[in-house]
Amino acid sequence: MEWTGARYADGPTAEVETWICAPPERVWGLVSDIELMPRLSSELQSVHWLAGADGPALGARFVGHSRHEALGEWSTTSQIVEYEPPRVLAWAVEDPEHPTALWRFTAEPRDGGTRLRQWMRMGPGRSGLSLAIDRMPEKEQKIVFVRMREFEAAMARTVEAVKELAEKAADLGKADA
Repeated sequence: MEWTGARYADGPTAEVETWICAPPERVWGLVSDIELMPRLSSELQSVHWLAGADGPALGARFVGHSRHEALGEWSTTSQIVEYEPPRVLAWAVEDPEHPTALWRFTAEPRDGGTRLRQWMRMGPGRSGLSLAIDRMPEKEQKIVFVRMREFEAAMARTVEAVKELAEKAADLGKADA
């Protein structure tokens, strides 16, 4: 990620992608399994569905529990705001109309496999990061930049972990054939 000088109110975004030698349906099975995500993240510690939901669906809600060395521990409630299996899964953190962040996975058939993208937008709703900015407003751009770099690096690790799992499953399927 390059320095942009973005402020929180600018709604900065990050996106990573990878190509996976597996069909979109297999990739979808991984990215739509929110309970798998803590295994792929150093920050997200656990996730559980709310209100009787047992999987993704438009409007389904879940709670994520996170931990960060500098930010401490916190929990957020998210809601699925886009759901187009096996192509798009997006969720808004906290208020869907004014989220603290918006996250999206997109899986597209490409070259006999799948192009997987993970994208996120910070804000516009206030988040824990807003508290750090309130304490040090003169450092807002640096705070946003550092956090966006962390998100981008974490997202890159996530899509690579999904790639590894999907391709491993593909290899196991070939061995069974």
